[in-house]
Amino acid sequence: MSADRVSLVIPRIQEPRRLSLTEQVTHDLQSRITQGELKPGDQLPTERELMQRYHVSRTVVREAISSLRAAGRLATRQGRGAFVLDPASQPLSYRLEHSEIGAAEDVLKLMEIRIALESEAASLAAQRRGEAAVEPLERIAAQFDASVETPEQSTVHDQAFHLCIADLSGNAYFRTLMTGLSPHLLPRLRIDLFKDDAAAKVLYLRTLQVEHAHILDAIRRGDAEGARGAMRLHLTNSRERLRKALVQLASAES
Repeated sequence: MSADRVSLVIPRIQEPRRLSLTEQVTHDLQSRITQGELKPGDQLPTERELMQRYHVSRTVVREAISSLRAAGRLATRQGRGAFVLDPASQPLSYRLEHSEIGAAEDVLKLMEIRIALESEAASLAAQRRGEAAVEPLERIAAQFDASVETPEQSTVHDQAFHLCIADLSGNAYFRTLMTGLSPHLLPRLRIDLFKDDAAAKVLYLRTLQVEHAHILDAIRRGDAEGARGAMRLHLTNSRERLRKALVQLASAES
């Protein structure tokens, strides 16, 4: 497999909305991977090159890459960039028991509420944060990073990360509403999509780690739109992981 960086001829995207731009970049790259223009082992153009080719911001590019990472189509290597993965080498499968279908469908509905609620909380957090106020969020993110190998602990830090953002919004009702959703706040508190597959759990947590980093970075920079988009992408990815598990279970039973 070639690891040479490939050149893409990509038309300018006209749609001005940030989230739509993220979706368009994601779908375009996904299409090129599916069609074989980007082959397993190929290195994606740099962030700056993708920004210039698509005429979008760095945030949009990072969100698109994060989404493709969550879908198992890309891997990022420290200091080297993003590389296309071979789907055959990524056998990650989300698993549900038949008895969990009702709970999973309920969580999917809650995820729709969370996407609306927490995306706005993240935007407000970016607008209203102070340098000292962001420190607790940075500390929680570091604790989550350190707990990736221990899923039980990471769940606690994951929930704390989202509640801390609610606090940074400056509106106490966000925490009240989110606390009211507990213990249904996180799908992992009710449903284990990986059962005894420890490697899959760690891979999943590393995906969350990247998504959290994008949210934290936007809040730290005071980028309200970037924080809203990063949180929305994070929760949408979580919803899609659960939806995929339901589809896989339905296919296995048909």
